[in-house]
Amino acid sequence: MEHEAVASLLASALDDPFTTWSLGSFGAVASLLCEPEEVAMPLADARMGFVTARGAIALAPATLLRPVAYETGFAFGWNHALALCLPRDACAMGRRSVVTELGPDREAAGIGHRDHILFDLGLNLLAVDACIRTGDPALIDLLRSRAGREIFNPDNKIAAQLVAAGPHRVFVTRIGRIEVFTPIRADPNSGSVGPRTHILPHILRLGRTHPATAPIPSGWVPCGAIHPPHPCRDGAGRRISFQRARYEAFQALLARWGDPDLVAAKHAAIRGEAVVGRFARSARRAAEAQEACLRGEV
Repeated sequence: MEHEAVASLLASALDDPFTTWSLGSFGAVASLLCEPEEVAMPLADARMGFVTARGAIALAPATLLRPVAYETGFAFGWNHALALCLPRDACAMGRRSVVTELGPDREAAGIGHRDHILFDLGLNLLAVDACIRTGDPALIDLLRSRAGREIFNPDNKIAAQLVAAGPHRVFVTRIGRIEVFTPIRADPNSGSVGPRTHILPHILRLGRTHPATAPIPSGWVPCGAIHPPHPCRDGAGRRISFQRARYEAFQALLARWGDPDLVAAKHAAIRGEAVVGRFARSARRAAEAQEACLRGEV
C-alpha cells in the first residue's frame, strides 16, 4: 500500500504544471519545470514522466523510496519540498571520479536520443551520475580525448568547452533521471527554475548529500525532490500574492509525508509554546511566516 501511495504522489506531481522536479546532490542538480503552455509527450516505455522540447523526466520509483516533506523557515519567509529519499545502502550510483564513456544512452527518455553517447562527468557523487549526452561527432571526440581525467583539473579546459557546446545533461539516480536540453547558463540562478542544471565545485567539495537545513532522517539520502508551487512565489522566485490553496495543499502533504515530531513542533509553535532543536526552530519560523500570510499581513 505504501508503494502505491508513493506512486500516486509522483503521478499527481507530474500532472501539475506548476511543480518543479530536481534530481541530484548538494552542489550538482538537474531541475525540470514544464510550463503550463508547454507540450509534454508521454514516454514510450513503462516509466512515469514526460518529454518536452526543453527536457525530460523518467521515473522508475524503487519500492524503498521514501518521500520526506519539510519546511524551512527563515527571516522573511519559508521554503518547502518533498525530498525523495532512499536508504544510504540502496542509493549508490557509479561513483566514477574521472570522465568516463558509458556508450549509447539506451535508457534515454526520447527514442531519438538512444543512439547518442553518454559520458559520466566523474563527479564521484553518492546518489547521482551527472552525465553529458551528445550525438555530435566533434564533441564525442573531445570527450573521448579527455576520458580518464578529472573534469575540474586545472589543466583540463573541457568544462568551458562543454558550456559553449551546450550538450544534453542527464542526471541519473536509482529512482529515475532528468534530462536537460536547454543551453548551459553562465549564471545558474538566472531565469526560471527549469529545465536547468548547476554544478558548483565549491559546494561539491563539502561532500554533503543535502543542505544542512534539510531535516533528512538519519540513514537516508535524498536522490532528488518534488517542489510543489509555493504560496508566495512563482516558479522564478518572484513575489506573488498569497495563494491559500497552495498553502493548504502543502500542509496536507506535510501531514502525510512529514516528520511527525517536526509537524508537532510546528503546531506547538503556533500555540505559542517553546520548541527545542535546530529543525524545530526552523519549523517555528515557517509557521510564523505562514501565520502572517494567513492574517493578511504580508
